[in-house]
Amino acid sequence: MVAKANITVAIEPGLLKKARAVAARRGQSVSALLADELRELVDEDARYASARRRALALFQSPLPLGGVPLGREALHERSRLR
Repeated sequence: MVAKANITVAIEPGLLKKARAVAARRGQSVSALLADELRELVDEDARYASARRRALALFQSPLPLGGVPLGREALHERSRLR
């Protein structure tokens, strides 16, 4: 069995009433409902952080687009002006 910690949450009475109704429809307690939602939030945050790290890693090196790198002379060639 996993150890659990108790927390106190202060919410509006109307929200608590709606949360109890949602939990009842799902066959859960409000505590279990909140735990599931918090677990999903934490997992989503971890997935986002992982995706962000992968995206930033892609920016560390240029993408291979093919072609030949041009030198300064070729880039600034002005044959029409000569």
